[in-house]
Amino acid sequence: MSSGPVRAAVPRALRGTAAVVLDTDGVITDSARVHAAAWKAAFDAYLRDRKIRQRPFDVREDYLRYVDGKSRMDGARAFLESRGLDSAEDEVRAVAADKERLFTERLRRHGIDAYPGTVRLLRVLRSAGIPRAAASASRHATEILDHAGVRDLFDTLVDGAEAARLHLPGKPEPALFLEAARRLGVPAARTAVVEDALAGVAAGRRGDFGLVVGVDRADTPQTRAALLEHGADIVVNDLGDLLASED
Repeated sequence: MSSGPVRAAVPRALRGTAAVVLDTDGVITDSARVHAAAWKAAFDAYLRDRKIRQRPFDVREDYLRYVDGKSRMDGARAFLESRGLDSAEDEVRAVAADKERLFTERLRRHGIDAYPGTVRLLRVLRSAGIPRAAASASRHATEILDHAGVRDLFDTLVDGAEAARLHLPGKPEPALFLEAARRLGVPAARTAVVEDALAGVAAGRRGDFGLVVGVDRADTPQTRAALLEHGADIVVNDLGDLLASED
């Protein structure tokens, strides 16, 4: 049976793409909001307990600029440095550990949902025979995808635990995405990366991926411009928009 009709269902932007690698938080699931809330609680407590008079953590601007897409240690260090703080390594580690505890509590209490538009796109890609990988700096990625009921939509997953085991440098270095593409058996030049984080789209550009799709959940001119500036080829508010453009 010819694969032509099935291939025609693939969004125009992704035609010619042989594989797709998607970030987890904010792209596949709405877990980014849970991460942001946990970071705010951890950072604000750190500043308050030490009587440091600095602006509290902003769940939109600071999350996107300093911690989104990065490992916990890298994110904690980047935010504290942004406030002019030269925190000791054990203090950075303590903030990261506090965020981990808070995130885990919220995840297991409230659960996580997958974005319907992303699920629709993943099913189209699966029907078209295009391999798919999830990639995340979070060690919770497997648990998050299981909670959301979408783990079976991916051929492989490279999470924070795997990244640590393989000593992969964090974003904006492209190592995490390159490893995911390697496991799918497709070169970067024929693979699309889908990201909502500035560090993530920068990683896709540095890795010479064939297409870098930015997801702008905030839907503002500033966030769209920032994603394009950091390396996105196209920006959508939701991955369902790619399918809607074919209607």
